[in-house]
Amino acid sequence: MNEVRRSDIRNVAIIAHVDHGKTTLVDALFRQAGVFRQGQQVEECIMDSDAQERERGITILAKNCAVNWGGVRLNLIDTPGHADFGGEVERVLRMADGVILLVDAFEGPMPQTRFVLRKALENGLKPLVVVNKVDKPGCRPEEVVNEVFDLMVDLGAEDWQLDFPVLFGSGRDGWMTLDMEQRTTDCSQLFAAVIEHIPGPKIKADAPLQLQVANLDHNDFVGRIAIGRIYAGVLNAGDRVAVVKGSGAVPRAGRVLQLHAFDGLGRREIQRAEAGDVVLVTGLEGIDISDTICHPDHPHALPPIPIDEPTIRMTFGVTTSPLAGLDGKPLQSRELKARLDRECERNVALRVSATEAAEIFEVAGRGLLHLSVLIENMRREGFELQVGPPRVIMREGERGERLEPMEVAVIDVPEESASRVMSLVLERRGELQTMGNRGDLQHLEFLIPSRGLIGLRTLLLTATRGEATINTLFHGYAPWCGELAGRRNGVILSMGPGEAVAYAIWNLQDRGRFFIEPGDAVYEGMIVGESNKEQDLVVNLTKSKQLTNVRSSGADDAIKLVPVARPTLEEALEYIAPDELVEVTPHYIRVRKALLREVDRKRSSR
Repeated sequence: MNEVRRSDIRNVAIIAHVDHGKTTLVDALFRQAGVFRQGQQVEECIMDSDAQERERGITILAKNCAVNWGGVRLNLIDTPGHADFGGEVERVLRMADGVILLVDAFEGPMPQTRFVLRKALENGLKPLVVVNKVDKPGCRPEEVVNEVFDLMVDLGAEDWQLDFPVLFGSGRDGWMTLDMEQRTTDCSQLFAAVIEHIPGPKIKADAPLQLQVANLDHNDFVGRIAIGRIYAGVLNAGDRVAVVKGSGAVPRAGRVLQLHAFDGLGRREIQRAEAGDVVLVTGLEGIDISDTICHPDHPHALPPIPIDEPTIRMTFGVTTSPLAGLDGKPLQSRELKARLDRECERNVALRVSATEAAEIFEVAGRGLLHLSVLIENMRREGFELQVGPPRVIMREGERGERLEPMEVAVIDVPEESASRVMSLVLERRGELQTMGNRGDLQHLEFLIPSRGLIGLRTLLLTATRGEATINTLFHGYAPWCGELAGRRNGVILSMGPGEAVAYAIWNLQDRGRFFIEPGDAVYEGMIVGESNKEQDLVVNLTKSKQLTNVRSSGADDAIKLVPVARPTLEEALEYIAPDELVEVTPHYIRVRKALLREVDRKRSSR
């Protein structure tokens, strides 16, 4: 059957590296397309609707929206820029026919630029390049365009993909132009370029219905909502359909309850949708990502959406802390399993498996950030749990050799700190690939084992006084690089339960740095700080100053404590050793030994 293209629709994904201005550009497009009312007060980065997205300043979840320009409907798909959320990118790109590739005019293509662009090219999408932030000091837009072209060649782009249009501008100020010498006042040239260069969707209007689910949403009234693109046929509200999970699977009958289309940031109910439309479907229970909604007489599934395998794993367990239940709700094993299974329904890059212990589950993801976002969501839901240290997922080669995941680490650092950075990375089996200048910074690219990255970010920030930036990208699997040096310093452990006393902390300040403050609850086996020496140190933090009726000069001077360094969730996960756990509650991040009693730890070490 001959395929034709619709001219009244453009399905476009917007891809970029983290912090290159993608969500800010979407804000400008919304304003100029008339999505907001005149004088309406709108927050910045309106597409970053999740609380963690706003706090972290990154896009975590892929989202859909739609605007109209010149009689053409533009279905825009906002995608995450971090490789840890690549599962979001891979599935939503199947709904698009082209991509807007956003690149910073100073930084140029970065690791996540390579990742998202490779996925777009593999899906056969037409790229349109936008060089953003051309008003930034030290920017180099012409060089960046050449770097993007070289990157596409390196990724194996087709000739028609290499013939891409380029626009320059500032998403923050809301303007884009095809000619750097002629600055405009709006983004009309970007809208026109999308309509001219991004093709309309291929359709099979006379073929039986085929709609592939690329995303899921949930509503308390209608249940699970399937989001996807219609590749063939027509879908009406109330239609009887068949849901097929894959080739050869038994079709499951269902009925479409409601049909919605995206309209600006919201949705509007429709009665009919045709091939090429991106729609929301309700009424189909148990539907999952990658399922195909078909005509009941022609249940033919589309090819499944390929998802890259996880590279990092850690354990999620029921909390065994002596403080369990004081801050949140401790999860029972069945509740923890149900919560993780619910996450897997939407987070397709996540894998959950059982362990020998019924109360502990192994969770695998794309990276530490991928898993830490899940943990943070669970603690914000009021749950308590404990998680183990991150470990890389090894593979076995064709000859039986052990393979481990490798990553490209791109580090920009002031020149005076470059030698310290190189020393830290080389200690973790990193190999320097390229080195050069980028403005006032030294630009370093390393190939390093994924396990060597765990805890490296904190060390780099400490060594460079917070001036280093590091971005990573999964490279592939390579032969095991050998043992890595572990944590150099031991930890300070609490001897018993109670509340930490200022006098006790003050007396022990010269032994290391503390993670807690006076008044914090402690228990035996809880890690309260880092020792200055390699050995662990067990201390009594509940011992207060003995009272006496003899007063001496200076005896009651104010105790001066060094400010504590409370670890964040990511810092705690990177910090812990194999025999340690992170205890997560709604308001506290605590670090502890897996075996709390000292006698048990000594017995296990024999």
